[in-house]
Amino acid sequence: MLRTIGLSILLALGLSSVAVAEEPRVGQVTGGAHHQMPDYFKESFLEFADDAEEAAEADKHVLLFFQLNACPYCDVMLRDVFEADPYMSYIQTHFDVIGLNVRGDREVVFNEDITLIEKDLAKQLNVFATPGIIFLNEENNVVLRIDGFRAPERFQQAMEFVSSRSYERIDFNAYVTANGTKDVYQLRDYDLYADVTDLSAVEGPVVAVFEDGGCYDCNLFHDRVLGNAFVNQRLQEVSLVRVIADDEHKYTDIDGEVLSGKALADKYQMTYRPGVLMFDKGQLVNRMDSMLYQHHFSVQVKYLSTGSWEHMEYRQFSRAYRGGLLDAGMDVDLGL
Repeated sequence: MLRTIGLSILLALGLSSVAVAEEPRVGQVTGGAHHQMPDYFKESFLEFADDAEEAAEADKHVLLFFQLNACPYCDVMLRDVFEADPYMSYIQTHFDVIGLNVRGDREVVFNEDITLIEKDLAKQLNVFATPGIIFLNEENNVVLRIDGFRAPERFQQAMEFVSSRSYERIDFNAYVTANGTKDVYQLRDYDLYADVTDLSAVEGPVVAVFEDGGCYDCNLFHDRVLGNAFVNQRLQEVSLVRVIADDEHKYTDIDGEVLSGKALADKYQMTYRPGVLMFDKGQLVNRMDSMLYQHHFSVQVKYLSTGSWEHMEYRQFSRAYRGGLLDAGMDVDLGL
């Protein structure tokens, strides 16, 4: 079934079926990265209420780190944050870190009502991007979650938000606005950005990219993702709109509400730049509040542009899409 879907996606990609006939070269998947959990991560019995209580006694919070085997984003974040000072020292001072596998089979007692194996808990908590990071307070309640990769400077903000207990008086978006650096990035031109401020007036699928002056990863996104020829082809199938996430620029949301760029980001709880929202037929299809590399971003765009979101789960589409590329002899690099 997946191979049939994959071949249909090949044709949708504009790749000739002749290219996959008569003993074709099969593409290779590269860029995955296996990374051992750091030694200082807690050896937990996976009963989180007890972990939260023990952490509170040491004036700490619990940090749950959901990882996926061979996840390139997990590898970068572990290397650049969890194993690199000054971030590592800060983590060890303020958090008890528990590593979890989104496909693991260990039993986890999340609270008195939820006992599941790791992979089912990940589904229950809707951990759809790895690394998935969830912070717990002393009462074993979730006070912040981070879905996917964060630049070290951005993740430091999240840790300070939790360790200072700022969640008791302010939400994370407001905290980032008040404490974030606003001059690390200058807005860059990109040919496919449409001169559009009214999302509700656009026909067909829309990809909205949120940028502002505090975007540590926007240059990387432009150079490695938007600058990729294959991604560029995919983006020509949608309307690409840049949202400048400040108080000065005004936009009309897909539902007709007029908001500033900052208010629009707050509405969808977009805490990361460049964040991405994908719309079609008047509704939100997907939100990406973390960095995606070329392959995963292009999959998301194709999932939107083909209308596959209406009848197929994303994971099924992603497997079929990758299979189609490999069948066509194209290599898939997960780490670019």
